[in-house]
Amino acid sequence: MAKKSVASLQTGSKRLTKAIKMVKSPKTGAYTFTESIMSPELVSDWLSKK
Repeated sequence: MAKKSVASLQTGSKRLTKAIKMVKSPKTGAYTFTESIMSPELVSDWLSKK
């Protein structure tokens, strides 16, 4: 599974990060991309869970 954090975003006083994770479907074998915008502290936890 490939994973990569791609962007740092700043909105006002909040610093946010957009993370994109490539997930393989167990049913079809195709890859899909899941993305989320969160604080930088939560990125590694989000990328590590399946």
